[in-house]
Amino acid sequence: MSDITIWHNPRCTKSRQALDFLRDKGHMPDIIAYLADPPSEQALRDAASAMGLSAIQMMRPKEALFAELGLSKTDPEDVLFAAMAANPRLIERPIIFTPKGVRIARPTEAILDIL
Repeated sequence: MSDITIWHNPRCTKSRQALDFLRDKGHMPDIIAYLADPPSEQALRDAASAMGLSAIQMMRPKEALFAELGLSKTDPEDVLFAAMAANPRLIERPIIFTPKGVRIARPTEAILDIL
């Protein structure tokens, strides 16, 4: 088991780039295919808290599903976290967890300070 975890979508270019970046730096992260194994609402809240982000800052509001669900950037945190837990496609990706912190790897270099 690694001390680094990535919430990964193998179909996403940015997610693949982040995984390659970690491996190029000599890390073999645990990979969570979050679309198949979605994080709980509490796990999402914990990740947001660790990053100092609001729910909307962890989301993909341009994802068609966001509008289809009638969501708004001004919805309460509870609504947005519940939406991400129920619809993991809404979660911004990839998210990297290390002992030094949690980051959304956009750009990939954003994770350098937690490696």
